[in-house]
Amino acid sequence: MGNNKKMEVFVNLTKADTVVAIEEKVMPGSLVFDSLNPFPGYYHETPTSTKPIYIYMVLAQQYPLEEIIRATQNIEKEYNWNFDAGKGYMTIGSVYLNVIRVRHLPELDMVAKIQEAYVKQGIHFLMNKKLKGKLEATVKIVKFLYFEMLGEGIYINADDPTFAYVEIPKYLHHSAFVKVSMDVKYNWDGHEFDAATASFYNKGILHEAVRIRSDQMDLEYLSKIKKLYADKIR
Repeated sequence: MGNNKKMEVFVNLTKADTVVAIEEKVMPGSLVFDSLNPFPGYYHETPTSTKPIYIYMVLAQQYPLEEIIRATQNIEKEYNWNFDAGKGYMTIGSVYLNVIRVRHLPELDMVAKIQEAYVKQGIHFLMNKKLKGKLEATVKIVKFLYFEMLGEGIYINADDPTFAYVEIPKYLHHSAFVKVSMDVKYNWDGHEFDAATASFYNKGILHEAVRIRSDQMDLEYLSKIKKLYADKIR
């Protein structure tokens, strides 16, 4: 994949997640969720694999995307930390929350330190709200990514090749996407994958897509998934 195929895109990702609030190693009184299963459709991790750390830090209010990006860049520069942060929105039943989704943390001990660094940048967190137990959430994440094109309508995340995006013919509401994905999985006999509904904006055009998570990301494999989604979308 040559550099001439690399492009920066603005991505929207919507996924279901099971989360639980954590009370240790966070700012006292703040609401922080740990994702129990970030990729529910993908079970290929070995029994000894370390569970990836996906954290949702609940914000006190909605902040513009540029403020979150600016604060994140300032934190990475000041502390020489390297983590992945995306602005997000989380719905748990009738509760709507603004969040920062953080991943690629070496350990949970970093969470409180990162929260404190955001507060220094003027980004504040929701305090003294309790949500207990395992909770089913719908999460939307917005962020910029670099794609590399593998084929027509098929792209790899240039910074993490275990993620790919395949274009689909039309937009699907989350419930319709879940139904189509179940139909796709029922008719799929290849290597397992996790799927989430997505869209990305590039060169003035919004593209509808499926985000694929797998450790098998060649063109043939992704082309088959893309075709099956197209066949099952009515």
